[in-house]
Amino acid sequence: MLYDVVIIGGGIVGTSIARELSRYNLRIALLEKETELAFGVSKSNSGIIHPGTQNPPGSLKGCLCVQGNTLMRKLSKELGFDFKEVGELIVAFTEEEIARLRQLKKEAEALGVPRTRIVDGRWLKAHEPNLSGKALVALYAPTAGIVSPYRVAYDLAENAGRNGVEIRTHTRVEGIAPAGLFQFEVATSSGIFKTRYLINSAGLHADDVARMAGIDDFTVRPRKGEEFLLDKKRHYLTNHVIFPLPTKISKGVLVIKTSDGNPMIGPTAEDISDKEDLSTSDAGLAKVLTEARKLVPSIDENDIIAYFAGLRPVAGDDFIIRHEDKVPGLVTVAGIQSPGLTSAPAIALMVAGILKKKGLALKKKLLFHKKRKHAIHLFEIPLSRTKKLIKKDAGYGEIVCRCEMVSAKEVRDAICHGAKTMDGIKFRTRAQAGRCHGSFCTTRIMKILAEETKKQVTEVTKRGRGSELVKEDRANG
Repeated sequence: MLYDVVIIGGGIVGTSIARELSRYNLRIALLEKETELAFGVSKSNSGIIHPGTQNPPGSLKGCLCVQGNTLMRKLSKELGFDFKEVGELIVAFTEEEIARLRQLKKEAEALGVPRTRIVDGRWLKAHEPNLSGKALVALYAPTAGIVSPYRVAYDLAENAGRNGVEIRTHTRVEGIAPAGLFQFEVATSSGIFKTRYLINSAGLHADDVARMAGIDDFTVRPRKGEEFLLDKKRHYLTNHVIFPLPTKISKGVLVIKTSDGNPMIGPTAEDISDKEDLSTSDAGLAKVLTEARKLVPSIDENDIIAYFAGLRPVAGDDFIIRHEDKVPGLVTVAGIQSPGLTSAPAIALMVAGILKKKGLALKKKLLFHKKRKHAIHLFEIPLSRTKKLIKKDAGYGEIVCRCEMVSAKEVRDAICHGAKTMDGIKFRTRAQAGRCHGSFCTTRIMKILAEETKKQVTEVTKRGRGSELVKEDRANG
């Protein structure tokens, strides 16, 4: 089978590109090596939709971030995911920092970031009562928002699938053979995919994929960020996303208001060599707590309910988005670190433009399904509506996860919409994401997953093959 476009990588960027291209009469496949989408870089994203305040005016990052911030609002209405505009504050504690803050404001204005302003200590005390009293002023950007990064990726992919894109998970790319002008044979663990155009959006492994195709002029280096999730009872900790002044390599340790209500602190920024190293450390925790408490002194270590780390794919100071003239038909999308989530829909438009310029006919479909029904989450709706739902379907009344108020019906819906693993269910519904870490709900969810997928409980995995949760005892069986 000959595809018009094959996309390698099923994170937020790959799914954004897939959804954008699904508008057109094209045969498209998206290939992802993991058992589920968004299990790579995207699963550890903090979910911030940046306004564009911390990127140089001439950078690709800056331009795409501002455009992506606007596009995310449109996508949230079309696909039904929650976008909450909470605004951000970049805080200054000294006169020297105030001068740098004013420069950031000028750069943001040059990029077109709307309605930024410097707010004083009185404003901060009124709007952020838990912020350190040592804060003098802050740069306020009201267009910053928060989303669930995994649910955005899943909704994009689901909508792309409805519009004809073939989503192939558990499909690892093993080789790429150019087979003539604008022709590729992509060898994978699931067979050969022949395509006219190939998009490399493989995240941490974009350089490895590029080398398979004969491109060897960039290297992706992982930058580890350790983050720590706080209990939902601390949801009032901040009203905005709180930043210190950025450094040359990082936006610093933040206090993050998340879309699901749990405050989060972090991340660290440590350049490493191992693309699989997701370990956390005592040193990382100590650093994050120290830096976060400079912003919000009342943060308590006892409120932390989860430790995790993510890896950002660094390939230079800016994004790499280009057609490879050495390999006609190959488009590289690499080094998509922060603000990659925000920029993703704008990156997708840019990639579509590159493909069109390089000869791909983009003829719009007569029928494009641009909307998707909003998924129901009991934790975000009033009790009165929950009661009505239970009358229609008793499954909403069967609470599986007490910490996050997730019903059996929501778990089954998540499986129906593509969840294949325990983590896939967690990312879609938040079941297992509370303080008890699934102590109450894991066995019940495993049973539902086994029933819905017609598998044995011993086949249920946390995140794919090799992460089975129950081992069959053959000796006594």
